[in-house]
Amino acid sequence: MSNYQNETIPVREAHRLDEEKLRVYLSANMDGIGDDIAMCQFAVGQSNPTYMISTGGCEFVLRKKPPGTLLPSAHAVDREYRIMTALRDTDVPVPKTYLLCEDESVLGTAFFVMDKVDGRVLDDQYAPAFSPEERGAVYDHLLQVLAAFHAVDYEAVGLGDFGRPGNYYERQINRWTKQYLASQTDDIEAMMKLMEWLPKNVPQDDTTTLVHGDYRLGNNIIHPTEPRIVAVLDWELATLGHPLADLAYCYVACFMATGELLERLSGLPSEEQFIGRYCELTNRDGIPDWTFYKVFQLFRLAAIVQGVYKRGLDGIASNAKAVTYGDRCRDRAKAAWAMVPE
Repeated sequence: MSNYQNETIPVREAHRLDEEKLRVYLSANMDGIGDDIAMCQFAVGQSNPTYMISTGGCEFVLRKKPPGTLLPSAHAVDREYRIMTALRDTDVPVPKTYLLCEDESVLGTAFFVMDKVDGRVLDDQYAPAFSPEERGAVYDHLLQVLAAFHAVDYEAVGLGDFGRPGNYYERQINRWTKQYLASQTDDIEAMMKLMEWLPKNVPQDDTTTLVHGDYRLGNNIIHPTEPRIVAVLDWELATLGHPLADLAYCYVACFMATGELLERLSGLPSEEQFIGRYCELTNRDGIPDWTFYKVFQLFRLAAIVQGVYKRGLDGIASNAKAVTYGDRCRDRAKAAWAMVPE
């Protein structure tokens, strides 16, 4: 398997666009658009189809909602565009954004255009091609960027209405319960147990920051030659919420598979080091209720992957592998329930 997921492919049949109509629209709304346009699709991505556009000697990235019937509040490209634009002058590295088009008569669904950032996007969270020193450095910078993001004054950057402060976990548990039930294909006992346990065990902490919602190494572009983050991607789940949701998700997504800690490569932080470094960067004394945060994120991942699987069955997923995800929801739910204290 390639170590990077920057590969492009011809545009999938289900995601074909009217290239000339797009060129005319971009010409009227952006600088640097030439007389012709070429387009290919990034091979990865389960939610929003993402394209590379070449025109006028420049390269851009276009990200749009998928076709078909969509779950409520899913595929929020408008929110992605808004938060990346708001973060442009902060310490959080993001691609430059150019325009958001919500006129569905142009390409069928809403889309936005941003810069193409050069670098590496890993398809393996363990960075096996990196040296131990590089591996440790890139994970340290991953946490530095996360801490910088959580330190952003969301009111000052115009995102005071980007979500509702407080009751984050109650709202998230309710949201992902509804999303799961809307895309359910099988009876999974562990999911039913989690939907009952989680609302009863929410920590009493209403700290509010911006949260990314899908923060992991694979959603960052790494510098072409250096072990540091040059752009954070995939902002569609971003909102106002609790910062430890991002930290727990990052740990679960990067270091756990179906609840079992994978064999480590030299240079990766231990769970204690991972938590400790974030606490150091954010002046925290520690993280009570860490198990709750991990259980919640495995439940959320289970609900998300169930939606991907259902879109695959319906023939509208962004990745052809979606139809093979049938067991992933069950595996994550079982792993989460296994972590619940007796």
